[in-house]
Amino acid sequence: MTDPDLYTTRLKTFGRRQGYKLKPRQQELVDNLLPKLEITPSEDGSFMDPKSLFKTDVKQVWFEVGFGGGEHCAQQLEDNPDVGMLACEPFINGVAMLLNHIDNRGLSDRVRILPDDARPLLDVMPDSSIDRLFLLFPDPWRKKRHAKRRFVGPENLPLISRVLKPGAEFRVGSDHMPYIDWTLEHMSQHPDFEWICEGPSDWRVRPDDWPPTRYEQKAIRQGKLCVYLRFRRK
Repeated sequence: MTDPDLYTTRLKTFGRRQGYKLKPRQQELVDNLLPKLEITPSEDGSFMDPKSLFKTDVKQVWFEVGFGGGEHCAQQLEDNPDVGMLACEPFINGVAMLLNHIDNRGLSDRVRILPDDARPLLDVMPDSSIDRLFLLFPDPWRKKRHAKRRFVGPENLPLISRVLKPGAEFRVGSDHMPYIDWTLEHMSQHPDFEWICEGPSDWRVRPDDWPPTRYEQKAIRQGKLCVYLRFRRK
């Protein structure tokens, strides 16, 4: 069980919640489909069995923190029919985009969405219950005084370690080199993780089972280097 008041004391790790006005189709999905897929973390902090959240049996549960436009999440679901995905994103425009992806592809039975901060949902996941965790192109919080808001850090790593199964992967992608340096520094200091890397191609080349995101593609068009980090839970 977790402290239900913890959420109110945490630093925010994301920016704005809405940008442009939703299109009619997007608003329809938010109004009608999202309520069927939305997760509500237990208010008393009691643990939730992640596999029980899906309408169909799944062999593994994956978790995406800040899924952006939902391209990666939807493609992973399509490529991995035995996987259920817990997807978190506080930006409502991104939520609407994911809803469109999964509605068009018929994937709604294997995805559950929290349109908010991911940490309250991670809090109520049982120990060793998640098979893979994704943090792809998160807000890098570029200003030095904001660095402590980055998702990878001393506050969240024990939580990530707790919910990941032994042997599970934690994947981090970014085009912001200070964020990559920050991530490697903090991950190397945590005893429960090891960096999966034998050479430069392991972090410079996106793995075949790592679908691209629109943020990544935009960065590549701008000539930026994208880095793909994979860590294994010991």
